[in-house]
Amino acid sequence: MDTVKSDAPNTVDELAMELATIKQSAKKIAIIGSRNLPITHQQMIETLATALVMQGNTIITSGGSSGTNAAAIRGAMKANPEKLCVILPQTIGQQPSDVQDQLIGVPNIIEHADRAMMTLADASRVCNREIIDECNQLICFLSHTSKTLHNAVQYAEEGHKVITVFYLD
Repeated sequence: MDTVKSDAPNTVDELAMELATIKQSAKKIAIIGSRNLPITHQQMIETLATALVMQGNTIITSGGSSGTNAAAIRGAMKANPEKLCVILPQTIGQQPSDVQDQLIGVPNIIEHADRAMMTLADASRVCNREIIDECNQLICFLSHTSKTLHNAVQYAEEGHKVITVFYLD
């Protein structure tokens, strides 16, 4: 006979929450991932972001001149800029000029001057957690060696988010 330990997580409640998230017609979907992507992968991410926004979803991502975040921004901007939220690890002024150029016209940008003295790597880790906290669902594009993104996925799992992971290697 199977028994459930009293300290075991309530998996029925977790599954019910995940099912409710999946059934929601409009979700806040975080798209994060690697900067190092071939153009074909970037085009797929851009198309995915466009389609998700056209279905009524909001895309949450971070800044980036290339890779996953840049593709997500381009795709969401094509469909409906109001359905895009870009959370920066620091301030717009601390971003490279190509990132600043890409963010022109994005109506919903959250900056963090309070992280100005942090290294970009540390600020990015905090930023990924903030993005995950804001979403219902996470889509992550990463390689098996990406410790930062694996940690972000683990954080999303702990927060009982619906997660889709695409490994690029």
